[in-house]
Amino acid sequence: MTETVVRARPHRLTIVCWILAVAVVVIFGVVAVLLGRPTTTVDPEVGPPFGVGDQIGMVFLGLLLAGGVLSLTRPRVVADAEQVAVRNVIGGITVPWTLVRGVRFDRHSPWAALELLDDELVSVLAVQAADKQRAVDAVRGLRRLHAAAWEGKEPPPA
Repeated sequence: MTETVVRARPHRLTIVCWILAVAVVVIFGVVAVLLGRPTTTVDPEVGPPFGVGDQIGMVFLGLLLAGGVLSLTRPRVVADAEQVAVRNVIGGITVPWTLVRGVRFDRHSPWAALELLDDELVSVLAVQAADKQRAVDAVRGLRRLHAAAWEGKEPPPA
């Protein structure tokens, strides 16, 4: 028997987040440049209202916000014959297939989920409905691995 590994990550969300992150950096960069321009209301005794420190701060803020947007690309799922490792935006979990009751991907759900034997539901943000066929293929692969892990054993209770 060949070892099968299922790997998935959100595809469309990753593209959107990278575009948005670049846009945020560009916008904040432009704002930083515009902050350095003199205004018509500059008081000669006080000086310009914004300085180099403010410009650097705007660039830094843009980079910080872009990093926050890119954190949405963090979800991953990696599953093999023994276990499934799920990493979401915040946190992650690795679970052996023997503790998984089923792999759910309901009709109107935005992402897949693992239903554990203790009635806990673990969201799998890496498998998103927006990815269409990629998501379907990932769920089918996860379900095959789940079925293979339970083959010859008492099926998990419904």
